[in-house]
Amino acid sequence: MPGTNPAEAMRVVAGELPDFPHLPELPDRGPGADLTGRTAALLVEIPVEVTPRGWRLAEHPGRDLARARTMLSSDLDVMEEVLDGFRGALKVQLCGPWTLAATVELPRTLNVAIADPGAVADLTASLAEGAAAHLAEVAKRVPGARLVVQFDEPALSAVAGGEVPTASGLSRLRPVEAETLRERLAQVVGTTGKYTVVHSCSTAVPFGIIRAAGADALSFDLSQLRRGDEDAVAEAAEAGLGLLTGIMPAVPASDAPGGPGPAGPGDGSAEARQAAERVIRLWRRLGLPLDTCPEQAVITPSCGLAGASPGQARDALTRCREAGSMLAELIEETGEEPR
Repeated sequence: MPGTNPAEAMRVVAGELPDFPHLPELPDRGPGADLTGRTAALLVEIPVEVTPRGWRLAEHPGRDLARARTMLSSDLDVMEEVLDGFRGALKVQLCGPWTLAATVELPRTLNVAIADPGAVADLTASLAEGAAAHLAEVAKRVPGARLVVQFDEPALSAVAGGEVPTASGLSRLRPVEAETLRERLAQVVGTTGKYTVVHSCSTAVPFGIIRAAGADALSFDLSQLRRGDEDAVAEAAEAGLGLLTGIMPAVPASDAPGGPGPAGPGDGSAEARQAAERVIRLWRRLGLPLDTCPEQAVITPSCGLAGASPGQARDALTRCREAGSMLAELIEETGEEPR
């Protein structure tokens, strides 16, 4: 979410998504609130520190780590207050093991951790332990919640494809073998004991590896989904996995530079309907029974929500909720593919 006020962000999320809220991340607050730093604060016996290049493994815990842990603890305090008495699904986002290893540097070498298989193994084991402890803390603070944990893996495609640069930037680290990708991801997914989503908004997402790692749901940006990926997504859906489809733009066309101007009173509902229709069309292309769509599909914002204005972010969440509520009605209403 955009902004630097965790209480305001939590209230917006709880207000706009009352049936499926999440603990928001606010990267505008700086190091420690970013995806890597927020999750690194949970690592067990692996301290990290900030450098001009980003996060790095450290010899001893320092003030960078303390700051990240303080911000996360404060966010949990706010969540506990806002969601007092809440009963239902609650999502918590963490950095996945491969993106963490691709964004944390090794000491002295300046290469990221995926250059060292031993470092990746240590990070993964530490993340699995830290994530389990974090989820236990969330469950204690919101005891009525059914926790959903999402592992964000924006770098997974780059790791799999050998596209992560070396320290010099002149070459690329070798691709990681598919079985190793699956094994480390499964190590984290399998220790949460919760419904688990793996999210990647890049192209060439290895959906088969994510499914084989034991994820309960896939999360992806629909605009990045290639035709060649649809068979893998269909197989996952047929196996009962959920599909969190990133459809709703953080900045609607009416507000984008060169767009038609500020949205009118009915434009938000029209955009919500269009998003719901896109999900139904996806279901038809995948050859899936339409009656499974309302249960398996969740409509989410497309990537970039943190870069929107607070008002735009709120509106995007509202449109996602409205679009999700329209799915069953549109399927019953049309009986045919929406045009």
